[in-house]
Amino acid sequence: MALEVIYYDLAFPAFILLTVLSLLRFALYPVLLSPLARIPKAHWSCAVSPIWILWARYTSRENRTIGEAHRRYGPIVRLAPNEISINDMESVKTVYQGGFDKHQWYSVFNNYGVPNMFSSIYAKHHGARKRMISHVYSKSYIHSSASVAAQADVILNARVLSALEEASHGRQAHQGIDVHSFFSAVAMDFITAYSFGRRNSPSFIQQKAYREHWLGLYRARKGYSFFSQELPLLSRLSSFIGLHLTPVRVDAANRELEEWCGKLCAATLSSLETRDDESQTLADDAVVIRALLHGLDKEERVRGKESPIFNTAIFQRHLTISSEIFDHLLAGQETTGVTLTYLSWHLSQSQDLQRQLRAELLSLTPNMSMGGGKVIIPNSGQLNRLPLLHAVIVETIRLYAPAGGPEPRITPDPSCRIGPYEIPGGMRISASAYNLHRDEKYFPHAGTWDHTRWRRDDMDEQRHKEINRQFWGFSSGGRMCLGSNFAMHEMKLLVAAIYTNYTSHIVNDEGIEPTDGYTSHPTSGQLWLRFERIQPVKQQPLLDAALSETSGDLGK
Repeated sequence: MALEVIYYDLAFPAFILLTVLSLLRFALYPVLLSPLARIPKAHWSCAVSPIWILWARYTSRENRTIGEAHRRYGPIVRLAPNEISINDMESVKTVYQGGFDKHQWYSVFNNYGVPNMFSSIYAKHHGARKRMISHVYSKSYIHSSASVAAQADVILNARVLSALEEASHGRQAHQGIDVHSFFSAVAMDFITAYSFGRRNSPSFIQQKAYREHWLGLYRARKGYSFFSQELPLLSRLSSFIGLHLTPVRVDAANRELEEWCGKLCAATLSSLETRDDESQTLADDAVVIRALLHGLDKEERVRGKESPIFNTAIFQRHLTISSEIFDHLLAGQETTGVTLTYLSWHLSQSQDLQRQLRAELLSLTPNMSMGGGKVIIPNSGQLNRLPLLHAVIVETIRLYAPAGGPEPRITPDPSCRIGPYEIPGGMRISASAYNLHRDEKYFPHAGTWDHTRWRRDDMDEQRHKEINRQFWGFSSGGRMCLGSNFAMHEMKLLVAAIYTNYTSHIVNDEGIEPTDGYTSHPTSGQLWLRFERIQPVKQQPLLDAALSETSGDLGK
């Protein structure tokens, strides 16, 4: 009896103590005592719960919800007890050029259970992977590469222009084509040729049925990542008891996509090991895989087991190559495809702008006017210096940043300074191209597509530097988009080839509004345009010979 009295005498004080400690830990500390307490809250609940921002992400409203918070509360806001969003370039420089490690959110981008450069959490691991292939994605390499030119020649002449020529006649001339699907196919053909070589890569432009099947698999993979990225522990526990928060068909789609890429990688590796140089053309050069193989050999030779990626890369060589290439293919087709979709949509709304662009494109020497059903691949330096072509592409990326969502990082231990705030280590912190590109200070009427905002003749040097510094379409720092130069080059080539020879017109743009997520695309998933052939411009007689000679050389 005495023991029971003692138990009841202690139980109530213990309950009170536990309640007080819980209030201190989960309410008073995050609201009043945490180092983050001084930072403006995007919502009253942010200090004590992540539910507000999780709900915005789950309902696909994250970008605009965070944007509204920044407009109301400033460039640094608190989204959750341990999460911050930044929207000024000084803070962006601190985080993204300061070598902050990535958040575990990126682990979902591991393929075959193996990390790749994009999904590597730690800066050292990322750096080791980047050293292997960064040179083949540099602007100088891409612009001077005979293999790149040969692959572009095949894709543009034998596939793109052939498809548009067919689409501009007969029934398709009125019905048009779905350019969102078409441009995704073009982007895939470019990146697969660069990765595997022409001989081992598919043609999504020509294989339309399989392309649509593949894009359906990709949409399934992309559309159900919330639980695995934001609530990974809950996702795993639910799966363990048989409750699948992510549909089972998503896993099946992932397996099929990985199997598809794995077969292409295996075929390319086999051909590299047994290749007969006499039978290879420049277009057959598997540039990226060849660079990966060389990089892995060098990493093993120089650093061996001391390499930070020995277990995940050198020890699993073929899986590492497949994981890396798979990431390039998925990212390359979507981002470029989306940009070209919105660019062609805006161009199709103005025949006058198309005429201006064509006049600029015809200034190339030689230009890309079709002769004998083919175009000549122009000098990359010339193409890169066309101001209107550059402006319409950059403005499209600004307004419709295809990877515009937050890029989460982790603050380093023990703390760091972000603006006026001292932030402890281990906090999730991110910026997004979507919101940086909507800062009215740099981009007046930011919600309007206006290519003239990039025209240097209308601004002083300081203003030009400011808006270019604010452009974040490819992120920044050591972990910025590796494929930015490749993407810009292929888009400029494609736009030049099309709009030198065709005009485009809207057939159906219902549902063109972009989705709100880490990556965006038209809500309807399509855009229908029709293309009309322009009378070819006669070039100098020597150009016909140049076309024949160049096409022959590029095939060798």
